[in-house]
Amino acid sequence: MARLVVEDGELVVRLVWWERMAARQGEVRVPLDAVREVAVERFWWRALRGTPLRGTCMPGLSCTGTRRHAVGVDFTAVRARRPVVRVELARGAPFARLAVSADAPEAVCGAVRSAAGLPAG
Repeated sequence: MARLVVEDGELVVRLVWWERMAARQGEVRVPLDAVREVAVERFWWRALRGTPLRGTCMPGLSCTGTRRHAVGVDFTAVRARRPVVRVELARGAPFARLAVSADAPEAVCGAVRSAAGLPAG
């Protein structure tokens, strides 16, 4: 399953091999100073917006890749029935939002908030 990790001043979405194939993309990197908000979405579908642009979306199972919408493009690595860490990014970042399913979403949110210098949620 995809993981959000902080590395060398960047927030990195690490994908397992099958997610890289589904997304048609390697890992995603954004600067930590582009992170504006981090939150947990208990209901996975709420983290998705727009229409699939590149990648694979299997309704009710998973959605991995990019999605286009009115604000820009999001990157998603979302699995159904799992909470999602939603990261809102600043204008000019490679994506408007990152949405990644996580086994321990509160811990991931806390780590990202701390690394980005955001107040505890």
